[in-house]
This record gives sequence, C-alpha cells and structure tokens, in this order.
Amino acid sequence: MTIELVGAMTLISLNLTQLEQYRQQFPTLSHKAYFNFGGQGTMPQGAITAIHQAHEYVQRSGPFSNEVNRWITQETKRMREAIAAELSVSESTITLTESVSAGCNIALWGMDWQPGDHLLMSDCEHHSAIAIALEIQHRFGIEISICPLMATLNQGDPAAVIAQHLRPTTRLVLLSHILWNTGQLLPLAEIAQVCHELAYSRPIRVLVDAAQSVGLLPLKLDELGVDFYAFTGHKWWCGPAGVGGLYVRSDALESLRPTYVGWRGITKNAIGYPTGYLPDGRRFEVGTSDYTLYGGLRAAIATHHQWGTANERYQRILELSHYLWQRLAALPNLTCLRTALPETGLVSFQLAEGNHDQLVEFLERQGFLLRMIVNPDCIRACIHYFTLEAEIDRLVEAIQKFR
Repeated sequence: MTIELVGAMTLISLNLTQLEQYRQQFPTLSHKAYFNFGGQGTMPQGAITAIHQAHEYVQRSGPFSNEVNRWITQETKRMREAIAAELSVSESTITLTESVSAGCNIALWGMDWQPGDHLLMSDCEHHSAIAIALEIQHRFGIEISICPLMATLNQGDPAAVIAQHLRPTTRLVLLSHILWNTGQLLPLAEIAQVCHELAYSRPIRVLVDAAQSVGLLPLKLDELGVDFYAFTGHKWWCGPAGVGGLYVRSDALESLRPTYVGWRGITKNAIGYPTGYLPDGRRFEVGTSDYTLYGGLRAAIATHHQWGTANERYQRILELSHYLWQRLAALPNLTCLRTALPETGLVSFQLAEGNHDQLVEFLERQGFLLRMIVNPDCIRACIHYFTLEAEIDRLVEAIQKFR
C-alpha cells in the first residue's frame, strides 16, 4: 500500500512562532511530547492560577462565611452557563458532577428498572460504565446484551447494527460518542432516531459516555436527540480533574429519579423542610463540591477560545491526526486499527510482535506520553489542535527505534 503523506502546506496555515508562544501556557508541553489527552488533558497555566487564587480567596474570607457562600452560588451559576454555552444547550439541562462515571451513575440508577428490562451496550464501553450496568443487573434482574460496534470501525452501519439488537423490552441503549479504544465516531443523531422510532410500549432512552467527545467535537446536543450525555472537563477541555457534568434532555428529565439526594437538589419550605426537587438538572446535584475547581475549568475553556472556534479546532485536530495516521501506516510491522483517515483525535495502532506495554514505557522514557489499551490490544495516541507536526515526526522516529 502506498501512503502519500500530508504535506505541511496542506495543513491549516499556522504561524509556528505564534503556536509556540501559545503552547507556553501549558507547562507540561515544555517537558513532554503529550499524546494522552484522552486520558487527561494538560492544564493551562491560567487554569492552575485560577484554582490557586480561588483557594486563597476562600481561606482568607473564611470557608463557611456568608461572603464565600455567595461566591459559591455565583461560581456554580457561571460554571453551568459556561458548560451550557459550549454544548449549545439550555442551562436547565445541565447537572454539575465530578466525572463521566458520576453522570453515568445518575442516569443508570435513576431509571425505574423492572425485572426483565433490557439494557443494550456496545462492545467498546469503558469498564466504569460496564461495572455500573452489572451492578444494576444484580440489583434489579435486568437483561444486558452487547452490541458488536467494534466490527463497524472500518465498514458497516452502527445505527443499523444497534437497530438489529433492540428488543421490545429494551429500556436503555448505552454507548460512547467516540469509542475510547478505537477512536471511532458514532452517528449519534441516527442512532437516537432509530431508538426513539423503534420504541415499543415505553421509550428507549439513549445514554452517551462523552468522555472523548466534549472538548474535541463541536457540539449542539439538542440536535443529536440523545437523552443523557455524561462528560468531564479534565480530558479534551484540559481542565482540572473533579469537574464534569450530565446533560439531560428536557423531555427525559422526569424519567429519572435522584438516587443520591442532598441539599443542592431539593426545594424547601419557609422553615427549611424538604418539599421536593428542583425543576431542572440541579435536582441531581447532591452536596459540597470543590468549587475552587470551577474557575479552573472556565479558564481552560477560555484558553481554547483564544485559538479559534470549536469547529476550527476540530478541523486542526483532524489534519494532525490524519498526518499521524499516515506516518504510522507507512511503518513496517505496524498496523493502524482504522484503515481510513481518522474522524477524531484518537489514533490507535498495533505492533506486529505485540509488546505494546514495553513500547509505551520505552516512549515515556524518551519523553512521549501515550497509553496502552487492553481491548483491543493496542496503543492509543491522542492529538490536540496545539500538537506540533514536529512532535509527531519525533514520535514516529522514536517508534522506529524501538526493538
């Protein structure tokens, strides 16, 4: 197979000096060639500073003072507004959480499961989501089946495959927007339409693990038609670990009951007695969070805005991931899982002789951070819009030196 490499002139025109200056905002990038954004992003200095300043403010003012409590209310509102703006949705649809796992737990445990109900999952889901589903199966006697989407990476129609696996008893379809192991981008709008149109006596809800899509894709969630969308700020948004969210489509809100309940999600009467739940996504929020992180995530999002629109950043990610894929595909004894150009910033590949864990360790000693995936057995490299072509070239050269 002949591979024609993408030439530098065909990539989006960028001033290299300007890009280098921009990258100085990310302390990690001055020490490492970072290809692990799908695991955790590199925080910009602005986010680190915002978190530090928030801690200083809270401690100077008194952590449980009226002043700080008013600040917390404002920070929470600003965080919800920032996330809603990035996802092009109403603030009322956003629940603030700590992680994707927290969001998936809210949606999965909030449903009124009955024995014999069916949950359909893809064969590319993260072990965190799988563990939640298995515990629900144990508690409520539901049935779980696995839909083979990994086989559609290079050919096939994921929406059609899912349609073939739906049952009259299906209550929920759980899948990822971008498959965390292969980097495949699923056609969510088509899948949601299939699930909603084929619903039998009860709606078939769609829960999306959005760990790899938020911060990578330009998103308008209301147009996708999914019911629940769980995401985090610490991967492609490059924010701090510990801040995430759950989008709940407005007409799916009443299908969930809060599982964990706390003061943040309830309404109260004049003497403070609980009277019900808040009328929007806030009802699933429980108690005290590390509010000092909210400014950090907002600062990280604002940093990305310095480099164009979400669509422009995504297009740059594609150009660079195409370049990496083509460089890797030209190497002997190495195979990219995807046989066509990537649709996302995740590029997974395999060595003919295996030894993936050894290669990852070898590369880390050389200053290149990637990760190994167990299923399928491969190595995953993650490209962001500010990755350098020179970093990609050096990574490929380092892989060639591994024996």
